Amino acid sequence: MSQRQQLERLLEIDRQIRAGRFPNANSLAKTLEVSRRVIYVDRQFMVDRLNAPIVYDRHSGGWRYSDMTWTLPNIMVTEGELLAFFLSVEVAQRYLGTTFQEPLLSAVAKISQTLTGSVLVNLETLRLHYTFVPPPVVTVDEKTLLALHQAIQERRQVQLIYYAATSDEEHDRICDPYHLYNVGGNWYLIAFDHLRLNMRTFLIGRIKSWKLLKSKFEIHADFSITDWVGGAFQAEGGGKPEDVVIWFDAHQARWMRERQWHSSAKLEPQPDGSLILRLCTSGLGELKRWLMQYGSHAVVLQPEELRREVAEELRMAMERYAQREQ
Repeated sequence: MSQRQQLERLLEIDRQIRAGRFPNANSLAKTLEVSRRVIYVDRQFMVDRLNAPIVYDRHSGGWRYSDMTWTLPNIMVTEGELLAFFLSVEVAQRYLGTTFQEPLLSAVAKISQTLTGSVLVNLETLRLHYTFVPPPVVTVDEKTLLALHQAIQERRQVQLIYYAATSDEEHDRICDPYHLYNVGGNWYLIAFDHLRLNMRTFLIGRIKSWKLLKSKFEIHADFSITDWVGGAFQAEGGGKPEDVVIWFDAHQARWMRERQWHSSAKLEPQPDGSLILRLCTSGLGELKRWLMQYGSHAVVLQPEELRREVAEELRMAMERYAQREQ
């Protein structure tokens, strides 16, 4: 077991004791997916090396601190082990218990091995100051991801039963899967859709069922995943990219300057503190939904069609608010 893995276990043992959960070797072994022997070794390490006042509470059947003022001390770890700790906690939050957990943790371990410098870590600070909350994402069956990965590698067509949220209907589709694409924690499939006879982006969490077919496909010679991703806005891509110009007032400009919103994005500061964002994208639907969150702080200048659509959405929103007030 690496020091990084032991660090994770020590923090979890301390967290459960402080929460009054009275953990024991059996419960911790199940939670942390290790043997009872490993937990006993960790407990002894805490008692002997960290001077943790752990005692057994017969009434509750678990461990507690005889002195709740005791805190976790500093320890010396490598930079790689600390990085692995942060990354592996995020991986566990997202993929714990799935077939992706072990290969992802293995990748984390390989990354961490390139960093060897020592760093002093305050365990109490880690326990109190760091919380990992995964983004809200659509639940994905890992078997679906693995099957799609296989289909892409083998260039096999896939039959999907797909829920289209726009029409609130399920459709039976035959697709040529080209690429898996992760945006904000959500997985998407870029594929040629034989129902629409065009390239489409499918949110994998909406795939209700799938079947790998024996029939093969060839990737269209004019398709480039680099162009697709580069022209997309967040998850939406395809079609001909258009030049987009958006004005943000001085208030919102403070936050717009902090991030790279698109690979083609260019920011033009204005004399009054506002700024103009220019980009080229084919994902105008996703861009419109993104813009709505900024309300009166943003105005579409170009293209005219997007400007009209955003204005219409705001007008309808005002009508809805007016109706609720009556």
